[in-house]
Amino acid sequence: MTRIAVIGAGAMGGLYASKLQAVPDAEVCLVAAGERAERLRAEGLTINGQRHDFPVVEPGAETEPADLVVVAVKYPALTGALDQLAGQIGPGTIVISLLNGITSEAEIAARFPEAHVLLSMTVEVDPVRHGSTINYTRLGRIDLGEARNPIPWSEPVRFVTNILSRAGLVWQVPEDMTRQLWWKFLINVGVNQVTAVLGAPYAVVQRVDSPARALMLAAQREVIAVAQEHGVDLGSSDLGSWLEVLARLGPGQYTSMAQDVLAGRPTEADVFGGVMRRLGAEVGVPVPVNTVLHQLLTARDQLLTAEGPGANAGDQLLTAEDQLLTAEDQPLTAEAETVDSTPPGA
Repeated sequence: MTRIAVIGAGAMGGLYASKLQAVPDAEVCLVAAGERAERLRAEGLTINGQRHDFPVVEPGAETEPADLVVVAVKYPALTGALDQLAGQIGPGTIVISLLNGITSEAEIAARFPEAHVLLSMTVEVDPVRHGSTINYTRLGRIDLGEARNPIPWSEPVRFVTNILSRAGLVWQVPEDMTRQLWWKFLINVGVNQVTAVLGAPYAVVQRVDSPARALMLAAQREVIAVAQEHGVDLGSSDLGSWLEVLARLGPGQYTSMAQDVLAGRPTEADVFGGVMRRLGAEVGVPVPVNTVLHQLLTARDQLLTAEGPGANAGDQLLTAEDQLLTAEDQPLTAEAETVDSTPPGA
């Protein structure tokens, strides 16, 4: 029996946990604590109208380590989630992280050096959660692998792809998974931040003449510039590939970050704009668009959680306004509409 543990039964984690239940010789459990654990036991998850119930394992429970752990929490909850996973991970446990951004795998590997942490990401999946109900229109695919994946693939990669296939999930193993992770980062940095600031669905960036789309592309061009200085060969064709994906997403669906804003939850601002500001500073590449987006979202989070005095949030907003004024010379037009749309080489 293959034991699979999923932590983070939100939109993404709940959706994939339900699909993994279809694997005949697998036992899928959810890791949760306290009131969250009790709600999952009582209500289960209803996904596209069908109820799914799972065994729920609380931290500290005596249990054998899982063969596969799927981490699907939001980034601000990662440290706490790793504490809860202590009993689920042992020597040889394979871990895949479905978190946004490009830093979670390194943090998981540092916390659990005995585990085998694969790089992974999702694309073209659009679940939305309301309480214990999850709805989606596109299941998308999971890209995963080692940093590099020459043939034959590693045993952990073969193990996970076999499970995904038996679950009926679409997957891909890119030759260069690091590059692919950066491509997803490019997507999120643009679309998540812009739709979160606006509290708007994908439709706002799907219109070719939309100012929101132009802002999204400007933020994404900054990712390309920073990636190239870090030795990752993203280029204009990657923008074209993203625009093809964007055209297929449900216009009324929301990014996870926009969902956080609408639900009154803190955002993953530091995972996108925050990381961009740090990585840009490391290589001397200015990122004014991402600086503005990050400051606006950080100010919103401070106002929401009252973690800092109101004056600090106001200062963030004023600084963001100044950044907007100094960024007027940045290309905010949708010039990427005409770039090569050849799929990324990864």
